Amino acid sequence: MREKPLARVAVVDYGLGNLFSVARACEAAGLEPIVTPRAADFRTVDGIILPGVGAFGSAMEALAKCDLLYPLLDEAAAGTPIAGVCLGMQLLMSDSEEFGSHRGLGLIEGHVRRFPRDADRSSPKVPQIGWNRIRPAAGAGPKGWAGSPLSGLRDGEFMYFVHSYFPMPADAGVVLSTSVYGETAFCSALARGNIFGFQFHPERSGRQGLRIYDNFARIVRDRHAVASTDRA
Repeated sequence: MREKPLARVAVVDYGLGNLFSVARACEAAGLEPIVTPRAADFRTVDGIILPGVGAFGSAMEALAKCDLLYPLLDEAAAGTPIAGVCLGMQLLMSDSEEFGSHRGLGLIEGHVRRFPRDADRSSPKVPQIGWNRIRPAAGAGPKGWAGSPLSGLRDGEFMYFVHSYFPMPADAGVVLSTSVYGETAFCSALARGNIFGFQFHPERSGRQGLRIYDNFARIVRDRHAVASTDRA
């Protein structure tokens, strides 16, 4: 009996991402990851993951040098599920104040800000490195995270963070989860249509983090099934 083909995802390689861990998490979720710097490969996949570590401006420059900016926007407009992880989530936003002012992809309207530091240095150290809780956004309603990449997770689940900056979406309705560092409450996960973002690292967050990849895999497989039907 012939096995069903796996849904494929592109893990975008633009020189600033934890590609191996993300690819392994995709495999664990039953996806076929294609680690690639080529926009042409986007046409062969059912979903895209945009990882990232480092500075916002450098990341946008790297995406531009790889000729990936407009292809990513085209795939978003076409309905391809796209997930940004850590810096990759921040790149989805309109702009960032990190080391100046830099434009982002603009898939989610809003800004990227740095954690504040008090003059008396009473605020926590920046960057935030370590485990922190995620909680459903205010106004999430009775369904909470059902149907989203956070489906099945508990309120207060711990995820692993490494970041100095955080996104501030203009529309509170896109916020999936919030977290608190020091006295700053921030958006730690978001969703708008086929666009998703996680400020934490699901692939470094143990079993519950891998559940997020399982949920994203479900979303990608749903698109794969629709695409296969359209081609039939």
